[in-house]
Amino acid sequence: MSEIKSHKAGFVSIVGKPNVGKSTLMNALIGERLSIITSKAQTTRHRIMGILNGEDFQIVYSDTPGILNPQYELHKAMMGFVTGSLQDADVVLFVTDIYEKEEEVFEITEKIKKMDAPIIVIVNKVDQIKSQDELKEKLNYWSTVFPAKEVLPVSALEKFNLELLFNTILEHMPVHPPYYGKDELTDRPERFFAAEILREKILLNYKKEVPYSCEVIISEFKEKDDLISIRADILVERDSQKGILIGHKGAALKKTGTQARQEMEKFFAKKVFLEQHVKVEPEWRTKADKLKRFGYLQ
Repeated sequence: MSEIKSHKAGFVSIVGKPNVGKSTLMNALIGERLSIITSKAQTTRHRIMGILNGEDFQIVYSDTPGILNPQYELHKAMMGFVTGSLQDADVVLFVTDIYEKEEEVFEITEKIKKMDAPIIVIVNKVDQIKSQDELKEKLNYWSTVFPAKEVLPVSALEKFNLELLFNTILEHMPVHPPYYGKDELTDRPERFFAAEILREKILLNYKKEVPYSCEVIISEFKEKDDLISIRADILVERDSQKGILIGHKGAALKKTGTQARQEMEKFFAKKVFLEQHVKVEPEWRTKADKLKRFGYLQ
C-alpha cells in the first residue's frame, strides 16, 4: 500500500507553435525517438504519447501538433488533438524559443493562462543565443508574460537543463498509480511508427505542397523472428503529385523508401522489407470520412 501512496503518475502536455522544438524536447525527455523531426512546419499531425517510467513515477508526455489557424478539416482534427491533450494535462509545458514574440502566440498564451494545471514555460534553443545578457532579457520577457510561472531556459537539441526540467515536472506530478504497464514506452502501435518514419522521409525529400498532401497507411505489418514485412500505401490528392512522388523511373520513391527502411531497421532492431504503393485519394484532407478512416477523428 505504501508503494502506491508514494508513486507519482500523470500526463504532461507539450504545446506551442510549429517549429519551436516540441518533438525534439519530448524525444530528449524520454530518451527515445518517437516523434518525427524536420525543419518544416506541421510535421506532427497526431498526439503522440511517450511514457517515461521509474521505480516510483510514471510520466506520460504528449507531443502535439503545432498550434495554427485551421485551414481545412485535417488542421481542425490536428487542433482537436491539442485540445484533448490540454484537457488531460496534470502539467502543461508551453514551449517557445528564443526567436518567438508574445504577439505571435497571444491567443495560445491567453488560453493556457486560464488553465488550472501547473504551467512550465520552456524557452528552447538557448544554445543559439549570443550572450548571457540576451538570455536574461528573454527569460525576463517570458516571466512578464507568465507571471508567477516557472520559466526555464532549455536546449532540447543539446540536452541542456533537461534534468532540471525533469525534476520540476516530477515535483508537480500527483500521487497516483501508473496508468500504463511499466514496460510500455508509448500508447501507439508499431505500424504507427512505421508510417511516421516513411512520412518523415517524404517531408525531407519533397518540396512545396507534395509532402503535406501525403498520408501514409500501413496496410500490412508482418513480423517474423528476424524480419518485418511492411506494405505502405502512400496517398496523394492529385495525379501530378503521384508523378512527383514516384519520380523519373521510380528513382525518387526508391530513394525515400531506402531511407525509410534503414530508419525502420534502427527503430525496430530488425531487418525490414518495405513495399510502397502510391495511390490518389482526392481531397482527403478536407473530408471527414477519410480523416476518420485515417485515425484523425473519432
